[in-house]
Amino acid sequence: MTAHVAQPDRTDQLLDLLAQVPDPRDPRGIRYRLAGVLAVSVSAVLTGARSFAAIGEWAADLPAEHLAALGLTGAPEESTLRKLFARLDTDALDRVLGAWLWTRTARVGGRRVIAIDGKTVRGARSKDREAPHLVAALDHRSGLVLGQVAVPAKSNEIPAVRDLLTGFDPADLRGSVITLDAMHTLADTAQVILDAGADYLFTVKSNQPKLLARLKALPWKDVPARTATTTGHGRRATRTIKVTDAPAWTGFAGAAQVAQLRRTVTRNGKKSVEVVYLITSATHAQAPPAVLAAWVRQHWSIENRLHWVRDVTFAEDLSQVRTGNSPHVMASLRGTVIGLLRLAGWDNIAAGLRHHAHDPERAITHLLTC
Repeated sequence: MTAHVAQPDRTDQLLDLLAQVPDPRDPRGIRYRLAGVLAVSVSAVLTGARSFAAIGEWAADLPAEHLAALGLTGAPEESTLRKLFARLDTDALDRVLGAWLWTRTARVGGRRVIAIDGKTVRGARSKDREAPHLVAALDHRSGLVLGQVAVPAKSNEIPAVRDLLTGFDPADLRGSVITLDAMHTLADTAQVILDAGADYLFTVKSNQPKLLARLKALPWKDVPARTATTTGHGRRATRTIKVTDAPAWTGFAGAAQVAQLRRTVTRNGKKSVEVVYLITSATHAQAPPAVLAAWVRQHWSIENRLHWVRDVTFAEDLSQVRTGNSPHVMASLRGTVIGLLRLAGWDNIAAGLRHHAHDPERAITHLLTC
């Protein structure tokens, strides 16, 4: 994704938006409209399809009226899907899908809060190809994937985050809060976020040793603490946060507050303690201690709400889809399906897939009416 890209037209219907994805094929040889192929693929993934073969088989079983509702006169075969998705413009696809999902994000305290994190698609690795690394943006409240970019390796994640941010519609990003892990605690990334009219929340760890040491040395014993405890699934977690004004020496433009967050987790009688430090451009009025702690907790949940779902429910790391842009396309389809199910009220994504698998018409109706 690059900066200053054209944004898709806004519409309430996902099917209409899919028609805006450019078709890489020669117009003279097109048998199936791209929007229809994408629509039937999303519908198939919504029923649990994990491969081109599964999508093709699912489409082949659809009656003509169901295919027609998706804009198709026939069912695309596995070979058609494989060749087409390998050449598809994934940046354009993600912009289109993200534009639709942005309109359905939920605000937290009047603001959108967005977590950005990366995941390697390990199953796409081959002898002569490195596994792609996808950097995704997830809305904290709704759990919707708002966009993603692919990089050749995790080491390239830092500039990818900036590309992802500059590729969003500025009107969407303005006023949001962006949460990132310690890898991205960099002054340049902070400036990109501020330039977009958003606020940042970074974690400071050992990759910033001087900053970490100075934060540790602050007189935290004199700072009031706020503590909250949660229990469940045999686990007790206590979070204690202390927040103070950001010193001038942080080196981050717009830095307003720094915080110390201590997490004490007890599971099966074993206790672990982790202390992390935070830096944010959000002021105390915008983000008092309880709000900061909630933002951090929700950021860590991207592992469970996105990466874990793609790995366990969709078996992404076992996928044999490896050709061209196909791994990225399939990841985009999975992210869209996760969003569709969450918008319909499904917290258990696996259960949602099973529900739609019982009757193909459910998946098609869901797509057409979402």
